[in-house]
Amino acid sequence: EEPAGKFSRCNSGGEGLRAAPRTGRRRPGRGKIVATGVCHTDLYHLFEGMHKDGFPSVLGHEGAGIVESVGPGVTEFQPGDKVIPLFISQCRECRFCKNPKTNQASGRHAMMASADSRFTCKGKKVLQFMGTSTFSQYTVMNQIAIAKIDPTAPLDKVCLLGCGICTGFGAAVNTAKVEPGSTCAVFGLGAVGLAAVMGCKSAGAKRIFAVDINPDKFEKAKVFGATDFVNPKDHDKPISQVLAEMTNGGVDYSLECVGNVTVMRSALESCVKGWGVSVLVGWTDLYDVATRPIQLIAGRTWKGSLFGGFKSKDGVPQMVKAYLDKKVKLDEFITHNMTLGQVNDAIELMKHGKCSLSSVSTPLSFLLQKWPQLERRVRNSI
Repeated sequence: EEPAGKFSRCNSGGEGLRAAPRTGRRRPGRGKIVATGVCHTDLYHLFEGMHKDGFPSVLGHEGAGIVESVGPGVTEFQPGDKVIPLFISQCRECRFCKNPKTNQASGRHAMMASADSRFTCKGKKVLQFMGTSTFSQYTVMNQIAIAKIDPTAPLDKVCLLGCGICTGFGAAVNTAKVEPGSTCAVFGLGAVGLAAVMGCKSAGAKRIFAVDINPDKFEKAKVFGATDFVNPKDHDKPISQVLAEMTNGGVDYSLECVGNVTVMRSALESCVKGWGVSVLVGWTDLYDVATRPIQLIAGRTWKGSLFGGFKSKDGVPQMVKAYLDKKVKLDEFITHNMTLGQVNDAIELMKHGKCSLSSVSTPLSFLLQKWPQLERRVRNSI
């Protein structure tokens, strides 16, 4: 390690990637990443979105670490604090932060690959993915995009709260507002979908349908609270019709956790008319989504959820506490423990669904921790 205030070098096959400290106002400076999860959004950026201005970049956005140094004017953090980087910031000052109806922000951290990056390699700028870039030994963050957490929290577990688990759990509890005694259907049993099942269970749902084309995942879904399992491949009729017949007209709540526009429509049409609520949780921005107007005219509500509706700096510490109080599961999501030197292997496993939690959109199911060196994964060579 180098002293605070100087560049930190992260070795990668002999290539030097450097993370410069922040020196401006209200910058927490540099943080040392201890653990990070691999999320499908990393895969989406790498292989699906492929925005021409989004590379080269350091991926990763689901991490946990320790503050190593802080910039002038920062009073909220100090070296040694355990923190979780946030891809959605919370400044508490803009119109979005002040509005209790949303968790979105007006800042740069909503961007996929921020040009305001402190990463360089061979004198060239390397973009910071979602304002975080947790596939690195060090990263540099703005203090409005970091949550300080309980110092007793195990970073190799709570890192998963940086994206997928909060996204699925919150979609059920905060966005759908699942009610006790209700009937729910969760489409897609990757980590986000399993977290949504857990959220439905926590909210008191009486019946939770787990929908996926991979039957191997049904036993895992049961661990998180699923009561019924439906494989669309086992039926010769639309899944919405299957669920309607099983629930006397449709479920009260449905959550699409795949990121597929066809599945989004099926999830909506699986809801009961009059009061059914369907939530789009899976991330995609490649295609239009559509349905017949009568589906909405009949009283169904179609809405979206980003990061589970949690206001990030407030919600993440609350979820960490819930885990420590054994009200939220995290350990059960992890199927692989790997070093960052194996990050490309982890991405390939996720890409091909070669793990027990894999789904159509593949899950957040790898843990990268205590690595000896940085492994770059970029579209363009530097």
